[in-house]
Amino acid sequence: MTRLAVTGHRGLPQQTTELVQHALRSELGKYGDSLIGLSCIADGADTLFARAVLDQGGSLIVIVPAANYREKLPEEHHADYDELFGRASEIIRLDFPDSTSESHMTASVKMIELADRLVAVWDGKPARGYGGTADVVDAARERDLPVTVIWPDGAERD
Repeated sequence: MTRLAVTGHRGLPQQTTELVQHALRSELGKYGDSLIGLSCIADGADTLFARAVLDQGGSLIVIVPAANYREKLPEEHHADYDELFGRASEIIRLDFPDSTSESHMTASVKMIELADRLVAVWDGKPARGYGGTADVVDAARERDLPVTVIWPDGAERD
C-alpha cells in the first residue's frame, strides 16, 4: 500500500477546482486501490484529494490538528468535512486545543512522517502564512520525501 499525504491551497475558484480535481484523479489513478490517503480534510485541495482517494477504492486517514479544528473551518464546508470524517479508516487527533498555524503545520509534519510521498496542490509561490503549502513542501523536501506538485495549466488562485 502506498501512503500519500496532501497539502494544498484552500478557497480555489470553481474553474481551478475542476482542473485540480481532474489532475488529482489522474495522478492518484496511477496507484489503483492500493492507496492510503492522509488528509486534514480542510476545504479545497484536502477535500478534493480525500474524495479522489475514496472514489478509487483507497482508504483515508484523517489528521485532526486541534480540538476546535472543524469549528474553525468555513461553515459551508462542515457537511463535507463530516461526511469524509465518517468515511475515514483511521482518525489521528493532535493534542492542540486551538486551530492555529502551529497546529496545522504540526499536523502536516505528522502526515509527512507517515507518508511515502506528498501530493502538493501548489502554485509554486511562497506561503501566505506559516504552515502554508510552500512550508509543507519545504518540510517534505527537507526530509527527502518525494513531492508531486499538481498545478494544471489554467489554474489560478485569488
